[in-house]
Amino acid sequence: MASSKHSNAAGGTRPALRLAIAGMGLVGQRHADAIAQVPDADLCAVVDPSDAGKAAAERLGVPWFDDLHGMILAQAPDGIILSTPTKLHVDQGAVCLDAGVPVLIEKPLADDLHAARAMVERAEKANVALLVGHHRRHNPLIRKAHEHIKRGTIGAVRAVQATCWFYKPDSYFDAATWRKQVGAGPISVNLVHDIDLLRHLCGEIVSVQAQAAPSARGYENEDVAAALLRFESGAIGTITVSDSIVAPWSWEMTAHEYPIYPTTSQSAYQIGGSHGSLSVPDLTLWSHNERRDWWTPISAMSVPRDTSDPLINQMAHFAAVIRRQEAPLVSGREGLRSLAVVDAIQKSAKSNALIHLEEADGTGTWDDKSPGQSTKTNEPKAKIAN
Repeated sequence: MASSKHSNAAGGTRPALRLAIAGMGLVGQRHADAIAQVPDADLCAVVDPSDAGKAAAERLGVPWFDDLHGMILAQAPDGIILSTPTKLHVDQGAVCLDAGVPVLIEKPLADDLHAARAMVERAEKANVALLVGHHRRHNPLIRKAHEHIKRGTIGAVRAVQATCWFYKPDSYFDAATWRKQVGAGPISVNLVHDIDLLRHLCGEIVSVQAQAAPSARGYENEDVAAALLRFESGAIGTITVSDSIVAPWSWEMTAHEYPIYPTTSQSAYQIGGSHGSLSVPDLTLWSHNERRDWWTPISAMSVPRDTSDPLINQMAHFAAVIRRQEAPLVSGREGLRSLAVVDAIQKSAKSNALIHLEEADGTGTWDDKSPGQSTKTNEPKAKIAN
């Protein structure tokens, strides 16, 4: 069995939290590695019906299950991480919530906005913690960028430009044929992370207009898309995504977050303000030396920040949420808002229409007062402009 880590920061002892993982693909294995680095948390079980999942459980020294409900009955975990395919999130999330077990669901929250909303409401009604795996918010460089934007270092945010370009090899799609199907293109699979960060850094998105191009490889989904975003603050944003462009401008290559990706010295986002601009993730701050004037010199300053693994930080945060020591940084409601924007981008790309995100009936609060963020109470839904 996996070893327990019982000592706490105060030098005392307390029972280690018992966490289970459902889905032992690449992301699930990274979550297992993260749990091993978190004090007072142990991996207690693996749920994955595949032979590879069973082998992973044996390697990790924990019980293996092919059924989530059966694992909950047998192990009574304190928390569950769902890193299964997106189409399974709603049903499996319901199993966790109905059992009263806090759950961390990998992004995106679901493949259907209405089903995702129902799951979030289910969690809120049951008062069971539901977190979404937008782990990039747990990166120290994002914390530092958020801090500078919130304190007004660059003034009022006026424009945002985000690039998410990379080339996935044919073998990536051949390994799982669902990746070639409608709904599995880079808008849904990749863009949700970037949208979540733009919301976190720059506030709520109130409208989108998008276009997409069909896959050049002949797959059912798109392989390039772009969207024009309007933020509640009045700022304008542009974002483009492609899984079929050879380029250095993606989060994976620029954040130096995950060693399997080669690194570049580029950035993925440029955030422009009335007093300066900030590029992310290299955290270069640009401002005029004397006065705001395009004829006066402009200088760059590198913003210092700590470095640590955001997946480990996220897992430690999940443990703190389970112990009711912290409120979720990315709650189900937050994940729902990002999913609503991505859903609107999908709708706009199909219809060429301007999509307004308005407030839907329901519950929930805007608990993160980011710059320009709404203080209204409900999650967005999309309406197509006449």
